[in-house]
Amino acid sequence: MAHTYDLLVIGFGKAGKTIAMKRAKAGDSVALIERDPQMYGGTCINIACIPTKTLLVDADRHRRASAGAAGPAEAAAAFARSQEHRDGFIAKLNAANLKMVADAGVEVVVGEAHFVGPHAVAVDTAEGVVRMSAPRIVVNTGSAAFRPDLPGIDSPRVFDSTSIQHIEHLPAQLAIVGGGPIGLEFATLFSAYGTKVTLLETAARPLSRFDEDVASCAADVLRARGVEFVCQARTQRFEDVDGAVRVVLEDGRSVVADAALVAVGRRPEVAALDVAAAGIELTERGAIKVDEHLRTSVEGVWAAGDVNGGPQFTYVSFDDHRVILADAWPEVYPGLAGRSTAGRTVPTTTFLEPPLATVGVSEEQAAASGRPYAVRKAPIASLAVMPRPKILGESEGMAKFIVDTETDLILGAALLCTDAQELINTVAVCMAHGVSATELGQGIYTHPSSSEVFNALLG
Repeated sequence: MAHTYDLLVIGFGKAGKTIAMKRAKAGDSVALIERDPQMYGGTCINIACIPTKTLLVDADRHRRASAGAAGPAEAAAAFARSQEHRDGFIAKLNAANLKMVADAGVEVVVGEAHFVGPHAVAVDTAEGVVRMSAPRIVVNTGSAAFRPDLPGIDSPRVFDSTSIQHIEHLPAQLAIVGGGPIGLEFATLFSAYGTKVTLLETAARPLSRFDEDVASCAADVLRARGVEFVCQARTQRFEDVDGAVRVVLEDGRSVVADAALVAVGRRPEVAALDVAAAGIELTERGAIKVDEHLRTSVEGVWAAGDVNGGPQFTYVSFDDHRVILADAWPEVYPGLAGRSTAGRTVPTTTFLEPPLATVGVSEEQAAASGRPYAVRKAPIASLAVMPRPKILGESEGMAKFIVDTETDLILGAALLCTDAQELINTVAVCMAHGVSATELGQGIYTHPSSSEVFNALLG
């Protein structure tokens, strides 16, 4: 017999667990299906945002404390302590998430779910197959590191963004395939321990998705840490050689390192779901196809987070939960009326040191749009009214704003500076609610604070 619920959630991600708890507290019968007990809380908590940022903070503390003078043994010991710190912290968060969901009245089922109909799933558990159904289903299975089909990629010296966090020995040399946010963050992390990092980028220049001035500044910060960029580099294969790995490029160049990290993006986790059995459509890129209300092609089934092909950020998944609540239970959540994914203002941060945060359009995009705009930018070190970075000894970087000259509205921003991950949220709120550049620039901010960058460039 099938177990029937008011709501089924497949995957313990940010959106899914939040919807599950809210609906259980409201009196619905809710089951949350998760295939891996090590993933209670979702990707962000267990293998992505939180563990990697924990490692990054520890790495930066080591770099500052040692002032670059730590020997290989000392650096290796510090890295091992950081891994232990990461594991202990994540284990606590994992357990806390399970307790939080269970305390809300959600039934947690451990097993691999696959659809057997539009509103029914079969779950392979340790006790056998369990059939479950509900009129409403939320798919929140996230994404996994993409591993291209390249010869030698199964070498024990080739890692992805999850396995590299538990690498047994701190590598003296690390080759990173992929110059996106994941590759850049791990380059920052390992270089802090003295690892010689070579970052292989397919584009013609580093950080190619950013304006050239911002990218150049960020690349210089990384080079000062010992990171080498190799551009127009397309990997052909990996070879094990004398206790190391050789990354061979299509043009014949190669890089030899103790380890290689493949960081070329993540793919939606849909393979095990058998969505065809439910009639759920996929996009050309293999994500679950959704509309602006996150509805799938099957009525009563929604997809949230990475699995729907949207921006791969846990905070976007959190907003997805609002969109789904507004659509599935409009009478219960009138404050969310009209919520959708259309026109969302989504800030991003790549956690370099200092962080690089962006929102809105780049200068290149603004120019291509044909609308009138002005650029307001400056190196952080030149901003006398913003002393906090200098106090912290972190005056590298730059700030850049794109402003519509007709409306005085902020079109975009790129901040490479201390506290950029916080500052960008303020800019995003201003953009979402029509606060002008002048209004932001004439705000009263505590001193010394990084927020004074707004006074400096927009006031």
